[in-house]
Amino acid sequence: MALFAVVWRYTDDTALLDRVRPMHREYLQGMVAQGVVRQAGPFGDGSGGLLIYDVADERELATWIDGDPFSVHGVIAESRTWPWTPVVGPLAAS
Repeated sequence: MALFAVVWRYTDDTALLDRVRPMHREYLQGMVAQGVVRQAGPFGDGSGGLLIYDVADERELATWIDGDPFSVHGVIAESRTWPWTPVVGPLAAS
């Protein structure tokens, strides 16, 4: 398995964001239960969020992201992804 850091910038449509957020969080909880998402949360200014995925490869990552309600409903205005190797902290042993 490999870790990936994903940074999203959300749409400026706050009504859409508020409507889809509960579905997105439910989807994330399912991925957390499966060990696919290790950490996730919004930035303090509400402009976007950071997610840490633990998946086999970028193809699997894309499948999970494509199924996220934020993707399905157009909440994500911009997405950037990097392979990530933590060197300290609880994820360093992954």
